[in-house]
Amino acid sequence: MPSSNEQTIHQPSQERLAELAVAAGLRLNQDEIEDYQELVNATLEDAERVAGADNPQFGVHDIKYTDRSPGYRPDATEDPYNAWITKFTVEGAESGPLSGMEIGLKDNIALAGYEMTCGSSVLEGYVPQIDATVATRLLDAGATLTGKLNMESFAWSGSSDTSDFGTVETPHAEGHLTGGSSSGSGAAPAAGDCDAALGGDQGGSIRVSSAWSGLVGLKPTTGLVPYTGIFPIDRGYDHTGPQAKTVEDAAAIMEVIAGEDLQDGLKMDPRQPRGVEADDYTGALEGDLDGVSIGVLEEGFGWESSDEEVDTAVRDAIEVLEGLGAETESVSVDTHRLTVPIWTVAATQGGISLLKDEGVGTNYKGWYWDDLLEAFSKFREARAHEFPPTVKTSLLADAHLRDEYSIELYAKAKNLALDAERKYNVHLEEHDALVLPTTPMLPYERDDSLNRVDRVGRTLGNLANTGMFDLTNHPALTVPCAKPDGLPVGMMLVGSHLDETALFNIASSFEAEVDWEQR
Repeated sequence: MPSSNEQTIHQPSQERLAELAVAAGLRLNQDEIEDYQELVNATLEDAERVAGADNPQFGVHDIKYTDRSPGYRPDATEDPYNAWITKFTVEGAESGPLSGMEIGLKDNIALAGYEMTCGSSVLEGYVPQIDATVATRLLDAGATLTGKLNMESFAWSGSSDTSDFGTVETPHAEGHLTGGSSSGSGAAPAAGDCDAALGGDQGGSIRVSSAWSGLVGLKPTTGLVPYTGIFPIDRGYDHTGPQAKTVEDAAAIMEVIAGEDLQDGLKMDPRQPRGVEADDYTGALEGDLDGVSIGVLEEGFGWESSDEEVDTAVRDAIEVLEGLGAETESVSVDTHRLTVPIWTVAATQGGISLLKDEGVGTNYKGWYWDDLLEAFSKFREARAHEFPPTVKTSLLADAHLRDEYSIELYAKAKNLALDAERKYNVHLEEHDALVLPTTPMLPYERDDSLNRVDRVGRTLGNLANTGMFDLTNHPALTVPCAKPDGLPVGMMLVGSHLDETALFNIASSFEAEVDWEQR
């Protein structure tokens, strides 16, 4: 990356300053233009001094494990479900709690020396200079990182057929999608290509692809796991977490990746509260539900889009929990039914705002990802036409909303989410967890003949139960509970903030009791 001291700050002419004034809604006469040119140039002199300073280095720039095999794109014979974008081998510490475990990374997670595409041709050729904090923590724990996993283009979809690298299918059912945006993170562990994966979740991506792949997947409490070195959508609901074949593996990974990201004594990730720590998640796998109370969120069932097999499977799974000693009660949160419209407005105006700020943004204390900022700025300018229809739709919708309403509807959507959080919390004060289907429907069938409108139209429907918990920041875990007609169904457990242990205990107890593939 070019050194910042190679940059030159150009001063605008009076004619250019007049154009900028009009664009900003300022009415300046010629005398004012001359005065403001002098004032602006003084500001730009300070900017030039900043540009001339050397870029500081932080702990995030220290690459600990440098023995890295060359990356390559596997062919269809090696990767029949199209789960991988790049395969490689990076071995971690000789021993540790994850020793012997092979883990894949969603391709929005940086690993120095390997291309990071975010599932889009727009970023092809971008090679990060850093390792994401979670990647370093996995390696420190003895894991082996085995590649970058396919994902929906810029994570802007809940299906698995909008990646520029092709559609990802669930290994459980030929011709059916694995869900997204963490599509490869669901398919690869399910296919046995790796033991587990890290996915990302802004609207349900970890949980949807885990549910449709027969995996355990956890979206942690917002800020519990550092997001340093991962391509963002919105700092208010960016999450990364484990996708694994067992509850125990997911819990073991969480013990490694959770906790505050302090490097050189400095707080790297603004999403994290001070002092946040990992818990003894594997120690929570007690297999005892006596005295556990669970609220059955009725709005999670019976959507217009719901498949009867899904509702029935999750109701049957709740009966299993009752048989293990859990007490259940029906609860209601009316705002839950507004999940998709609330999430859509919040993501459209919030996510697009960050995208316009080169994927880095402003107005926070923490580490700024400088090489991503530079690369994305160049790539976006040259390749914006390659954005997927999902992103183009949001760009156009955001432009219109801002022109007509500024951010009024964004603010209202965020307030409605805050109200939903308050309502969920009322029930979580009385219950250890809430339960509902992870997705209302069974995995989508693959359909390569869909037109643009129909394809984009179904990319958010499967987030109807998951999306709100990103906005309210609650931890949410999916565990496979049935496989009607060969199609996996996930049961979702939602807990109080920073109470992942309760979710792991309930999920582990259920997992030990049933063979979900036979239900």
